[in-house]
Amino acid sequence: MNAIQLSLFVSRLTAVCDEMAAVLRNAALSPNIRDRLDFSCAVFDAGGALCAQAAHIPVHLGSMAYAMADLVARFDWADGDMVIVNDPFLGGTHLPDVTVIAPVFVSAAGETTPPALVGFVANRAHHADIGASTPGSMPISGRLEEEGVIIPPQRLVCAGAVDDAVLSAITARTRNPDHARGDVFAQMAANRAGRARVAELAAAAGRDAFADGLRTMNDYGERLARQTVLAIPDGCYVFEDLLDDDGKGQVDIPLRLTLTIAGDQARCDFTGTASQVAGNVNCPLAVAAAAVFYCFRCLMPPETPACAGALRPITVDAPAGCLVHARRPAAVAAGNVETSSRVVDLVLGALAQAENAQWHGRIPAASHGSMNNLALGGMRDGAPWDYYETIGGGMGAGAAGGGLSGVQTHMTNTLNTPIEAIESRFPLRVTRYAIRNGSGGAGGRTGGDGLIRELECLAPAHATVIGERRRHAPWGLEGGRPGARGAQWLNDRPLTGKVALELAPGDRLRIETAGGGGYGAAD
Repeated sequence: MNAIQLSLFVSRLTAVCDEMAAVLRNAALSPNIRDRLDFSCAVFDAGGALCAQAAHIPVHLGSMAYAMADLVARFDWADGDMVIVNDPFLGGTHLPDVTVIAPVFVSAAGETTPPALVGFVANRAHHADIGASTPGSMPISGRLEEEGVIIPPQRLVCAGAVDDAVLSAITARTRNPDHARGDVFAQMAANRAGRARVAELAAAAGRDAFADGLRTMNDYGERLARQTVLAIPDGCYVFEDLLDDDGKGQVDIPLRLTLTIAGDQARCDFTGTASQVAGNVNCPLAVAAAAVFYCFRCLMPPETPACAGALRPITVDAPAGCLVHARRPAAVAAGNVETSSRVVDLVLGALAQAENAQWHGRIPAASHGSMNNLALGGMRDGAPWDYYETIGGGMGAGAAGGGLSGVQTHMTNTLNTPIEAIESRFPLRVTRYAIRNGSGGAGGRTGGDGLIRELECLAPAHATVIGERRRHAPWGLEGGRPGARGAQWLNDRPLTGKVALELAPGDRLRIETAGGGGYGAAD
C-alpha cells in the first residue's frame, strides 16, 4: 500500500464514522444528542483496537480505545448482534454515556464458507436521563448506584432481533421511556449504517487486504507518534494541580503526574494522586487514559490516523483505588467531565517543563478546566422533562496567539444547546448569554474569556450544577496571569461549585465560567 492508497484508506474509514454521526444526529430525539452533538462514533478491528474515529468527544473516544478489547472479548459474536453498555468499570465512562457496539462480518469473494469477523463499529451517546435520582442524571452522588441504571455489557440485538426485554428494563428506569427508547434506536441505526459501509470496504478490498490495510495504517500511526515523543526532551517531569472539591465536603484534592520521556516512549504515572473520594469526581482509569491520549494526539502531525498505533508509545499507570483509577462502587458522574479536564492540565503542565529550541512554546496555558455541567428538570403539564448542558469557557493562550473565548476545550467538543431549542422544549427562559469580558488571564498573549449563561425557571424544577475552577484559577505560562475563576449564583446568592437546588418559578440561575490562562509577560 503506497502513501496515496494509505491516505485514501484512512479517509474512507473516517468517512464511515462521519456517516454514522449523521444518522445518529438525524434520528435522535434528545436535544442533547441532536443539537449539542454529545456523542461519538468509531471503527475498531476484529480484536477491538481503534481504527478510525470522527472528530467528536475526546473523552468518549479515548476511553473506548482503552477499553474496547476487553469488551469484545466477552462475547461470541454473530452477524447482526449488538451489545449495549454504560458500566464505567466495565468499559464505560459515566452512566449517562451509553455505548452500542456492533460486529462487522464479511464473506470472502467466491466462497461458501460462513462470513468472518473483520471489525466492529460503535457509538457512545450521552443520555440526559439515565434514571438517576435527580433530573439530568448528574446528581451530587456518593455511590455509583445513585447515578442511574447500570448497564453491564449485554446483548441488545441478537442476530438482527432486538431483545425488547433488555431494552425495556433499561428505559423503564428513565423518566420518559419512549424518548429513551427512541435515542437507543437511533444509536442502533447509526451502527447499521457503519456496519454496512465497513463491510463494503472490506468486501471490495478482500478480507485479507483489508486486514493488511489496518496493520499498515496502525504501523504508520505508530511511527508518527514515536517521532512526536522523540522530539520531546528526555527527562522526568512532575506536575501537580488541585480539584476544587468533591461535592461532599472534601476540598483541594491533589492530583500528581510524573511524566517520563525516554526516547520515543512516554510514561504517565499518577502515583501521589489522592485516593478516591466520597463524592463523584472519581474516574475509571480508562477516562484518565483518554485525557492522556488526547494531549499527545494534539502534538502529533495532523495527518496522523486516529488509530491504536498512535497510542502505542504511551503508557498510563495509576495506583488502584486512587482518584483516577477508582474502584467500584465509587461515584464517577463528574470524574468523566471534571477530573478528565484536570488530567489534561496535569499532562500539559508537565510537558511545558520540557525545554529545547524545537519544543519550546508548543504548550498553551490552562484553559477554563471545567465542563460547567448544568442539569435541570421537573414536571410540566403532568409530563417529566430533563435538560442537560455543558457550558464553554476561556481557552488558554499560547506562544502563537491568545486563547479563544466562550468555547468548549479539550475533553469535550459539544455545541451549546440553541436558545430556541431550550425555550421551545423546556419551561426555561434564557435571560442572558454573553462573553464574560476581562476574565481571560493577562499576558503577552491574553487568555480567552469565559461565558455568562443565565436561565429563568418558568416552572418548579430541580437543578444540579457541577463545576470546577471555582477555587483554583486556570494557570498561566511563561509569566502569563491566571484566568479568572468561575462562579455561579441563584438570584443574588453565591453558590458553591457543586450544588443541588430546588427552584421556583421566577428563580434565575447564573453561571459565569472561568477564563483561560495568559501566556508570556505583558509588555
